[in-house]
Amino acid sequence: MWVFWLVCAVVLLFGFVVFRGAPYVPSMRRYVKQALTDLYPLGDKDTLVDVGSGDGIVLRIASGLGARAVGYELNPALVAISRVLSRKDPNVTVRLADFWVTKLPSETTVVYGFMVTRDMPKMARKMQKEATRLNKTLHFVTYGNQIQGVAPVRTVGPYHRYAFHPLHSSKA
Repeated sequence: MWVFWLVCAVVLLFGFVVFRGAPYVPSMRRYVKQALTDLYPLGDKDTLVDVGSGDGIVLRIASGLGARAVGYELNPALVAISRVLSRKDPNVTVRLADFWVTKLPSETTVVYGFMVTRDMPKMARKMQKEATRLNKTLHFVTYGNQIQGVAPVRTVGPYHRYAFHPLHSSKA
């Protein structure tokens, strides 16, 4: 009987996230590293935010390239796994938080996300809002899906990079 309840708990933990974002799909280290070197070369001046950071593989790769890395994840089980796997890395922070209602850290330079198609317009609005709020250009790297009507700055394989520049009010 306890197995039934364990399975139910796991299904609930992993299933409810689908209503707020993409399901958990493990990222392939080789492709993530290619995206964070060829598409957007990360360095020690960068802070990467990973939306739906899952097991934290993107965070650890970003840290290995010298960047500070912050992950937002809704699934408490994945937050725990990511924290355990990243525990010895001072450049990695994992937060149990909903990215959609959280402001980006002021030092953010790039946001990484595996997004479902339905969330791409919402992500474009969020990135534009945050670029304007922070008054700096922010880059968004996504796997697979593109933002309709917006040309990527660069594409490498299935990854696309977009740049969002702050909008300035005409009021002085």
